[in-house]
Amino acid sequence: MIGALLTPASEPPQFILSRWLFLRLLGLVYFVAFASLTPQILGLVGSDGLLPIARYLEAANGVWGSDAYYRLPTLAWISASDVTLTAFCWIGMGLALLAIAGLAPVVTFGALWILYLSVTVAGQDFLQFQWDILLLETGLLGMLYAPLGWWPRLATTRPPLTAVRWLIWGLPFKLTFLSGVTKLTSGDETWWGFAALRYHYETQPLPTWVGWYAHNLPDWFGTLSVGVMFVIELAVPFLIVVPSRFRRVRATACAALCLLQILIALTGNYGFFNLLTLALYLSLIDDAAVHRLLPHWLVRERTATPLDRQVPEPRPWRIAITVVAVPLALLSALTVVREVAPPASLPTPVSAVLGWVAPVRAINGYGLFRTMTTERPEIILEASPDGTTWTEHAFRWKPGHLADRPRFVQPHMPRLDWQLWFAALGPRQQAHWLIPLAERILDGSPAVLALLDASPFDDAPPQFVRFVLYRYHFTTSAEGAEGDWWRREFIAYLTDPISRH
Repeated sequence: MIGALLTPASEPPQFILSRWLFLRLLGLVYFVAFASLTPQILGLVGSDGLLPIARYLEAANGVWGSDAYYRLPTLAWISASDVTLTAFCWIGMGLALLAIAGLAPVVTFGALWILYLSVTVAGQDFLQFQWDILLLETGLLGMLYAPLGWWPRLATTRPPLTAVRWLIWGLPFKLTFLSGVTKLTSGDETWWGFAALRYHYETQPLPTWVGWYAHNLPDWFGTLSVGVMFVIELAVPFLIVVPSRFRRVRATACAALCLLQILIALTGNYGFFNLLTLALYLSLIDDAAVHRLLPHWLVRERTATPLDRQVPEPRPWRIAITVVAVPLALLSALTVVREVAPPASLPTPVSAVLGWVAPVRAINGYGLFRTMTTERPEIILEASPDGTTWTEHAFRWKPGHLADRPRFVQPHMPRLDWQLWFAALGPRQQAHWLIPLAERILDGSPAVLALLDASPFDDAPPQFVRFVLYRYHFTTSAEGAEGDWWRREFIAYLTDPISRH
């Protein structure tokens, strides 16, 4: 079997159809990201939202002056009105459809990258997740990877540039390897002791009902799962860098990496992260594998142009891409060093260069769950019409009522529900938007109320709200038979009753 894996392909592999699939999946991820954000953006950062972007940019200008435009690169500097913010999302969805159709891919992906950078900066705390910066890094490389032309056809398009293809492949390597190695360099005892998955399914931000079942599996299964995960995250990425003629090795690596992502997606909601990561992993396979993977009706054209008839991209374009690709590769390698090595060990010039490119959020280090949360504090919002009788005001997706079954919400990314997980871990650090959340609920803000579940008061906003901190646990298999998915313990009142002004 090993011999078969190491047998090189009889002909050099091609990646024309492989690129076609990757770019369409990337367009799909962009569509999902903008579509998910559209109903949320006004409640999060609109004029009546939790962190109004216009006020934020005004404050940034007052602190940094003209340097704020460099630190916060966003089109919202031109206009931060509610109409503009909504337009960003709708235009993003439209451009994503053009990207899926393959229309002017270089221009389309460039415009998508600029738009998503703009909404990421505008989103402040609510768009600072690792998959947001992963989409920006992938989108920048996708713009370089895309073929020239207004509507490139599979049968006539030129093969992708090798330098950019390796840049694309370097991103899943970096993402996966760093996700594994940072778990060890963090010194977290649960990872070193292979016990992290005894906590993960219960304490992750938005678990699914499958996560409840995974949590109730025997401890030995969790220990074994951690071992398998470390093999996939630490060893399998190195199969990505084998010469491309060993196509079966890369296909095996792709299968193992995709399997891990599917298991993650089954047990927890991570927005569009799993879809984006799967797109990156599928970029590893060549045209022959993609032909077998896709249904015949989807790809009707012959894409494997004979090698002796392939025409490379114009020389000026190849030179320009190489000039961009080389520094991108070096900077990306430096982010790997930064994540693995102690911060003090980086030379000052290296730190300065990485700091200089940081505002574009497209050259990043990663480290998913480098330390494991072993308890689940949960913020519960209570509302009252009179300050005496209190009713829980539920959120749409995060844990609240004990009998509510954890649901699947991905690829939608409920930003407020996710941010409340971080707020429960450090309420003081998140008070700058938690208090506005209480105020907007008391004022009856439609944009903010749209982010929550239905109000317990149909006729008017409550007179008082307060935040309560509980510790949540999944029920055991025996307890679950009684109908509850969660049990909880009261910890403290985070605030006194907050009333209308």
